Amino acid sequence: MNVIAKSTTISPFLRVTATVVSNGSLPVAATGKVQKPKVPVPPTVIRILSQSLYQDLLTGPTRISSGVAVSTQVHQRRFAHTDIQFPDLTEYRKDVIKDSNVKSSETAASRKSFTYLISAGGCVATAYAAKVLILDIVGVMSATADVLASSKIEVKLDSIPEGKSAVFKWRGKPIFVRHRGATEIETEAKVDVASLRDPEEDSVRVKDPKWLVVLGVCTHLGCVPIANSGDFGGYYCPCHGSHYDASGRIRKGPAPLNLEVPPYEITAGNILVVG
Repeated sequence: MNVIAKSTTISPFLRVTATVVSNGSLPVAATGKVQKPKVPVPPTVIRILSQSLYQDLLTGPTRISSGVAVSTQVHQRRFAHTDIQFPDLTEYRKDVIKDSNVKSSETAASRKSFTYLISAGGCVATAYAAKVLILDIVGVMSATADVLASSKIEVKLDSIPEGKSAVFKWRGKPIFVRHRGATEIETEAKVDVASLRDPEEDSVRVKDPKWLVVLGVCTHLGCVPIANSGDFGGYYCPCHGSHYDASGRIRKGPAPLNLEVPPYEITAGNILVVG
């Protein structure tokens, strides 16, 4: 037999009626189905409950449900990242831009000097680095000290007697320095230039008529001629029979050109500087 309890007032808008059954179960209808009591809920309560549920879904913690004959369930009831803490970067901002009401055009003028300073410093640093790099490259590619030392030689002309020819080494090549006498100078000056294979005046080949400076390399195949020999009293290449006169001009044989005259100067003190 069912016993119905008295109605209890929960709130001005909600009244609940509870039904108690003596055998501990809910009343059963004629169809055998359990009848659940219907509780009317006013619209105001629904709106309040909806707002509470919404806030709970946004900010509520994670809920874990478990029990007998119930699988463990984890409900994440946070649908918005409302708990993220954004860093405060106020102390890193410039004072002129902390005020959001100030126009950017008003703060740009105060920032120009800093921008120009950074740009100028970067340009100076770049130019200095480029200078150091270029100097290093030039230093690596330039000639070594021993090569530079051998690029020029100095010869004391007073040590060479008249009528003699001395041999010196310059840049890996022999240099013939000939001290000519008056007879040789006069003989070479009278040569008909038009008859020469490589026409060249004697005065063009010497800076001082007494001194003839030429490379001791035959213009035929690069052999080294012999000084004070040959049919013309100058230089003779025994390899292929080329004869040069006392001015280093080719007079006979297969050589096509005169002996080369290197760059040289005769300085004070009768010093010959080749190179």
